Amino acid sequence: MRADSSHEHPFDDTLFERPFDLPLDDAAFNNHALRTFAFQFVHNAPYSKYCARRGVTPDSIDHWTQISAVPTAAFKEVALIAGKPEDAQAVFRTSGTTQGAEKRGVHYVRDVALYRASLVPAFAACVLPDDARPLMLSLVPPAGTVPDSSLSHMIDVVMAQFGADGSAGFASVQDGLDVAALSRVLADAERDDVTVCMLGTSLAFLHLLDSMPHRFTLPAGSRLMDTGGYKGRTREVGVAEMHARYLDALAIPATHCINEYGMTEMCSQFYDSSLRDIVTGRVRERCKISPPWVRTRVVDPETLEPLPDGTVGILQHFDLANAYSVMAIQTEDLGVISDSSGFQLLGRASGAAPRGCSIAMDILLEAVARRRS
Repeated sequence: MRADSSHEHPFDDTLFERPFDLPLDDAAFNNHALRTFAFQFVHNAPYSKYCARRGVTPDSIDHWTQISAVPTAAFKEVALIAGKPEDAQAVFRTSGTTQGAEKRGVHYVRDVALYRASLVPAFAACVLPDDARPLMLSLVPPAGTVPDSSLSHMIDVVMAQFGADGSAGFASVQDGLDVAALSRVLADAERDDVTVCMLGTSLAFLHLLDSMPHRFTLPAGSRLMDTGGYKGRTREVGVAEMHARYLDALAIPATHCINEYGMTEMCSQFYDSSLRDIVTGRVRERCKISPPWVRTRVVDPETLEPLPDGTVGILQHFDLANAYSVMAIQTEDLGVISDSSGFQLLGRASGAAPRGCSIAMDILLEAVARRRS
């Protein structure tokens, strides 16, 4: 189902059919970005007022770096949609782990097909670059039970698109992780030499590793995608330590542990480069990579002026798939451009509120554990 033609996004869907490794040159990206900004300036009233107060209008700029980025906090305060909230085909909300449901950020997605068009090729390129079609096992509740979770929606989509027969979920809002059932499936996969792809939040994996009855030696080519950081409310585990635990408990090497960095406010996602680099033969430090229709830059946290590569600052993302909301997003995440096609994610800026699906899952599993005790 397409959005109504009066609010049709201003570029061709074939943009999302580009090969993952075929970048848009700056002129092409700039053309798309300026057209998208002009569209959003006309149809997204709160964003238009925000930009106008900053003196930024379609007539006053000529490059995508001049487009005003909206802080993620704004998604908690106003409906940032090109149209009306009731036009949205999906409504995704941030976890609201610190201020309650009334202060959750809301992303109104007017065209789910556009969200999917960005999601599917990027996931395939980074998590399945070898064209594998593994048994997919989810540690996230299904979208039918948490319809406002962008992560649940994402995992439902990729499991249906790429998962082998028998792919299934092992988490629910009511009962948390079904470790016993998941362990049985992992044992079957080990015995039958079935390649596995596990999907979940980082803290859900941590709960799983703490609870598994024994280790598994999953077949070569098995992998996992975790999302979010490893800092829970009661402890923090380093990336290297977590990779070591994945290897010990599941026989999945660090190269096949792909961390996804996504935001409720964005339709596109970022992934670790490690597995894709093995398949393509590229040699570089592990970094977060994005599809051709996204640009990321690092800015000074005080002035919001761009910083040179190699300098730590606040991340800004420009996502053309956000055609019906706001393309330019000002995060509270620290990062550094480490490569012309990637960046290092360094965590949250000092003073930024904890957020994210991983902490939300941590809270859920803690609640289930308390109920059972």
